Amino acid sequence: MKTVLIIDDEDKLRSLLARIIRAEGFDVVEAADCKSGLIAADNPVIDAVLCDVRLPDGNGVALVPLLKSRNPEAEIILLTANGNIADGVQAMKNGAMDYIVKGDDNDRILPLLEKAIEKAQLQKKVKRLESIVSNKFSFDAVIGNSQVIMDAINLSRKVAPTDATVLLTGETGTGKEVFAQAIHYASLRADKNFVALNCSALGRDMIESELFGYKQGAFTGAQKDKRGLLEEAHNGTLFLDEIGELPLELQAKLLRVLETHEFIKLGDVKPIKSNFRLIAATNRDLKAESESHKFRSDLYFRLNVFQIQLPSLRERRQDIPLLLNFFLDYFSKQTNKPNPGYSGDFLKRLETHEWSGNIRELKNVVERAVIISDGELQTDSLPFNMHQSISTHSPHLSAFSMASAEKLHIQKVLNYCKGNKTETARLLEIGIATLYRKIEEYGLQKSVP
Repeated sequence: MKTVLIIDDEDKLRSLLARIIRAEGFDVVEAADCKSGLIAADNPVIDAVLCDVRLPDGNGVALVPLLKSRNPEAEIILLTANGNIADGVQAMKNGAMDYIVKGDDNDRILPLLEKAIEKAQLQKKVKRLESIVSNKFSFDAVIGNSQVIMDAINLSRKVAPTDATVLLTGETGTGKEVFAQAIHYASLRADKNFVALNCSALGRDMIESELFGYKQGAFTGAQKDKRGLLEEAHNGTLFLDEIGELPLELQAKLLRVLETHEFIKLGDVKPIKSNFRLIAATNRDLKAESESHKFRSDLYFRLNVFQIQLPSLRERRQDIPLLLNFFLDYFSKQTNKPNPGYSGDFLKRLETHEWSGNIRELKNVVERAVIISDGELQTDSLPFNMHQSISTHSPHLSAFSMASAEKLHIQKVLNYCKGNKTETARLLEIGIATLYRKIEEYGLQKSVP
């Protein structure tokens, strides 16, 4: 419903205006002075205010910023018996939408109210959407209360208000993009663009054109100018996911952009400035890759200003019930089914699974279970690979098996590296994700005092 607040001390004029406005389908709230007008303006349903300039306890021009402080989305139209340019200018500076003269401008009142209410309701809608976005992408959207996830959240909250480059590391499926968005929306750039590029999803030429943009005619098929993500991210945040997949020749170009905040579109000669904040993510060990010349060391040090390691689901098993309940609620609504609940065995199987795909894998497993189940989730709702033994944490290995030899060798290297898993993975010449999986599979000692 469209609602108008009329503030005027002339009872007959106020009542007449109220009748006219109600006849057009508006709701009307009336007030006779500044004090009662301010109280009425606290009501969030107020869309527009018609306010007299001369009131018994104040001046309408001076009242405008006070009304705005109570109800920022409401539009204010001032009415005066004797208009003057100075008051009109000051009223607009104070935030009024318009300033009209009683009698002379009566025909303008209803069209102005329609315009004011349309503008106010659009602003309220935008505010609601911003609130939804803010909640969806805030740190409160990160599910879990384990110490390792809380440590990652606390670090992210600390770095969010700064412009520091952030490097998010961790296995695939641990929620790196969720954290990147949360950092952006907790920053001073929250009202600007968050643009993302997955460096593993495109070829070299496509990545370059997406990042830098191009001029018309720069190459075959470039039929018009294109803004690149670097340009789109001006005053906002650029998120480069799987940055370890970025080709070496583009790493050099990106390094220059990070140092100068300038770039040149493909086919152009004029540099463009972009004040963006960079958040990068990878599931690779960039330090080890830079040492083996698979990733530029100068770019690695430029990226590694503030590193946040996101834990695997195996490191935060106590969060599995919370994640399970969240996904159950979500997919029950998506499939128009009641929340089915789950058995103790079902939860136990989830809590003891390896989860090499982390949260993304858990999400897929729960979605599948909800779709195929007609009641409480049981273990037969799980994929075939999860029907095997409940736990692989401490397998009984034959002393003569290859697995036993592998377990012994990994433990020796872990001991040699004093529990440093990054260095262990480097010496073993395996990926850090593979090492974590082996540690969990064999139940190895993860650190040495």
